[in-house]
Amino acid sequence: MSHKRDPFAPAVHSANVWLRHIADGIATDDRTFAYRATRAWLHTVRDRLEPHAAAHLSAQLPELLRGVFFEGWVPGRTPKSQDINDMLAEFASAAGITDDEAVGLMWIVTDAFRELCSPGLLEHLFARLPASMKRVLLGASPGPNDEETVEDRLTDLADRLHTLSEAVAVLARGLEARPDIEPDSDRTAFAAQEAHRMLMAEHTGM
Repeated sequence: MSHKRDPFAPAVHSANVWLRHIADGIATDDRTFAYRATRAWLHTVRDRLEPHAAAHLSAQLPELLRGVFFEGWVPGRTPKSQDINDMLAEFASAAGITDDEAVGLMWIVTDAFRELCSPGLLEHLFARLPASMKRVLLGASPGPNDEETVEDRLTDLADRLHTLSEAVAVLARGLEARPDIEPDSDRTAFAAQEAHRMLMAEHTGM
């Protein structure tokens, strides 16, 4: 059936191009397995990003894969635990592989997505993740038990300090009162809620 007669054909074609590229990356002719690995990667990564970062990633995806990406997404419950072992176990279960296989497959799928997305996008979106998680996602670590370096710990500390500074700034702006404006309790409450959300997200990632 031609694309002119089937309005969904272009979306199917684009999704197949991406899936073929990912299948080539993981060296398999099994398209079902390639799709399962792709879906597992999308959901596992999505749930460890802040909602705005997840939305940014989704904008790069073909329409059909964007639908897969948002399947079952609950923004209010993200980011999920950023423990590296939890992430790998979730990915392995969804992809139908062992936990040991998850490390290698995850970074290979990441590498395929890096080639398909805008240059530097994934590095930018992963910048706020724990250093050990970034190393697994980007293929710089042999596994979850790889010893965390001093540089990793300093990077994580700097990220947490940055988040704390942002939360304090949000709270300060909400509490700020000008003499010509009546105090706004709704604005203050919203600022407190936003600061709390930021700090809870950081706590979840510790």
